[in-house]
Amino acid sequence: MSRHPAFAIPPCPPSPSNAPDAVLPIGPDKPWLAPLAGYSDLPFRLLCREYGAAVCVTEMVSAKGLAYYSPGTAELLHSLPEDQPLVVQLFGAEAEFLGRAVAMLRAAGYGWFDLNMGCSVPKVRRQGAGAAMLADAANILRVARAMLAEAGAGRVGFKLRLGLDAAQPGPEGLLQLALALEDAGAGWLTLHPRTAQQGFGGQAHWPAIARLTGRLRIPVLASGDLFTAADGLRCLAETGASGLMYARGAMQDPAIFAAHLALCRGESPAQPDHAALRRMIVRHMELARHHCPSKAALWKMRSVVPRYVRALPGARDLRQRLCHCTDWQELETALDAFLAAAPAAALTPDTSDHP
Repeated sequence: MSRHPAFAIPPCPPSPSNAPDAVLPIGPDKPWLAPLAGYSDLPFRLLCREYGAAVCVTEMVSAKGLAYYSPGTAELLHSLPEDQPLVVQLFGAEAEFLGRAVAMLRAAGYGWFDLNMGCSVPKVRRQGAGAAMLADAANILRVARAMLAEAGAGRVGFKLRLGLDAAQPGPEGLLQLALALEDAGAGWLTLHPRTAQQGFGGQAHWPAIARLTGRLRIPVLASGDLFTAADGLRCLAETGASGLMYARGAMQDPAIFAAHLALCRGESPAQPDHAALRRMIVRHMELARHHCPSKAALWKMRSVVPRYVRALPGARDLRQRLCHCTDWQELETALDAFLAAAPAAALTPDTSDHP
């Protein structure tokens, strides 16, 4: 298998969090940033860490992409010392490729891994990966053992959904799978309590998280419908989960991590206002410009900024204006004009649209 001339796995920066005796910070007061395809790149992870994210997970990385030296795959792995501890999320369905991918990443210094068995996107499921894996528990265990053999016990987590649909694998099948993964050496499990058939529709079934936490010895992280820090604290209280991952809540407002930590301390989170919103967006722009100096970073921010201001009137018009911005100064000028004209009412998260 020949290596693409442009391919090289970026080395993971040395960090105590990757030492052989290291443990990941998991707890109610240690919120994680979930893996978000197209979003959780290095600038966004750094932004979330500045607001208090304890651990960040990469965008999902194709195991075959690593094995076949796809240059676009390596780009997802760029990191820095301040971007630690970092969990690399892999996807694929074949033990040979998942094991090889972990071995390659371990050689490059990465210490923590996650297997995506929750993605409901059709193009991923057509490969037998993501949530499609839930149809074959025996294969899941083959893959898990291959990854753990290379990473070491406790260094791989597994992201799950309830199943493909309500019947497969069903509540008892999911519990037995979780127990088998624990026995195989899994470090933690994350459950998004929806089926793949649901996608992001309907309501996350948090009692399913509680069922796992009541039976497993390893940490269970909660996911699903955590749009605000208050949602996060309520989910922890109702499920007994060891910790949680913010996904869509963080995409809409990275300051959700600061709000979560404030609530854990018994304090009232800072009320969002235009000044804080502008600081957050400009900081994201600064990180994107510094760490992704190509025009692609600008194109990406043109779609990210409207998500941050979606609760304000005129957000759709701003999106149209940003489409015509060709440099960073134009983007910042458009943002300032929009905020100057926006009402001064408090900002509230908008959960009406699902990515």
